Amino acid sequence: MAKEQLEVLNALDAAKTQWYHFTAIIIAGMGFFTDAYDLFCISLVTKLLGRIYYHVDGAPKPGSLPPNVSAAVNGVAFCGTLSGQLFFGWLGDKLGRKKVYGMTLMLMVVCSIASGLSFGHDRKAVMATLCFFRFWLGFGIGGDYPLSATIMSEYANKKTRGAFIAAVFAMQGLGILAGGFFAIIVSSAFQARFHAPPYEVSPQASMVPETDYVWRIILIFGAFPAALTYYWRMKMPETARYTALVAKNAEQAASDMSKVLNMDIEAEPQKIKNLTQEKSQFGLFSGEFFRIHGLHLLGTTTTWFLLDIAFYSQNLFQKDIFSAIGWIPPAKSMSAIEEVFKIARAQTLIALCSTVPGYWFTVAFIDIIGRFAIQLMGFFFMTVFMFALAIPYDHWTHKENRIGFVVMYSLTFFFANFGPNATTFVVPAEIFPARFRSTCHGISAAAGKLGAIVGAFGFLYLAQNQDKAKADTGYPAGIGVKNSLIVLGVINALGFLFTFLVPESKGKSLEEISGENEGDEAEE
Repeated sequence: MAKEQLEVLNALDAAKTQWYHFTAIIIAGMGFFTDAYDLFCISLVTKLLGRIYYHVDGAPKPGSLPPNVSAAVNGVAFCGTLSGQLFFGWLGDKLGRKKVYGMTLMLMVVCSIASGLSFGHDRKAVMATLCFFRFWLGFGIGGDYPLSATIMSEYANKKTRGAFIAAVFAMQGLGILAGGFFAIIVSSAFQARFHAPPYEVSPQASMVPETDYVWRIILIFGAFPAALTYYWRMKMPETARYTALVAKNAEQAASDMSKVLNMDIEAEPQKIKNLTQEKSQFGLFSGEFFRIHGLHLLGTTTTWFLLDIAFYSQNLFQKDIFSAIGWIPPAKSMSAIEEVFKIARAQTLIALCSTVPGYWFTVAFIDIIGRFAIQLMGFFFMTVFMFALAIPYDHWTHKENRIGFVVMYSLTFFFANFGPNATTFVVPAEIFPARFRSTCHGISAAAGKLGAIVGAFGFLYLAQNQDKAKADTGYPAGIGVKNSLIVLGVINALGFLFTFLVPESKGKSLEEISGENEGDEAEE
């Protein structure tokens, strides 16, 4: 039998969309803007790092990072992110969302700056220092996932909650776009000021000393958007659901939300006592938890894991795909700074035309057609387009068909973001009890980052070790582009199947979804 809902939670569920919703989206979303910028900007400068630190005068080809170094530089932040998601997700349920929120942001600011200032007497020291700080940068980014999602879900009303959480995550697309734009600006400025001829014209002259500043400036810039929102994060009150259902402080929850909603809300300590009675407070990973939420957690972790193998592989290595099909010229035909410009231009075009629109399509439709339908649709079309690129791959490599390849490839990004890349973030913030919400979201997100690590380390390392003939492009597949696309297509098909383990949460209160407002026994 359902228990009577707290007045403060009813007020949040029924609240009309107002200014505090948009404030929360911006405050939480700027963290994701920074997350995406920091995670993906490294792909813009990876080739530049190889040309600067592994350049050999007179060599027939520009320098490139060794396979182990390239895998580490691309993937070490994901290792930190995975650790941060688990740690800060757990801490957010223990100490409260707000207390932990500022820690993650300051860690991101400090480590963004430190990454750009990576020092050392030789290239090994520089790469080691860069990897060290990017690990801790990732650790801070990891904490932002469960905390931002949980805070937004607990602040939102039930009618538009999906759109609000998705809007926070959509800032990731703007962060990717900003990374590309900023790299274009920096590389253009340096190219105009310190012009260097193509490598094939003069290997020695193609690398001016100032080139080393380019990647450092691009990495350091990630600190600024995070720093700008720190004050406002600290001004946000703790969420009423944590204060009431976890901390069990009725007066504080009512007081905080009265100020936020500009209305009088009664404190109801006896109702909180009834809602949080010991009998219904089963533990995380207890038999009762697995009975009620076990399949849900399996669904959120597996779908996020499978999605991120494909999504992060595509994002980190799209520069190599463009090189493989000839959309970006061979490295030896341009200077190092010019190469950064052309990689950034290509990735920005993809983000502008497909990645960013996909996020905002989700925002527009998630509370209309639901999370389940969007996730199924996204995985389905990602699978279709991957196979459509892979099976007739030789057709797409002809010069006259390259635009068609880029369009088809862009559609996989569109349906990733108007699909599982957004919904895997939204759903774990809605379907678990308040006392486990941040932890379970962190576990689900960490599974996703494990998938990203598989993509970043596994695909890249196999490519550069087993496909020596394509060392200049280094596409992330041990046996070539075509087979990689087939593998990613199969992974997306598996994601489609595991989506059936994830429940629909559209239009329900968080307590109704998780079973927290049930009587002696929570409903599944």
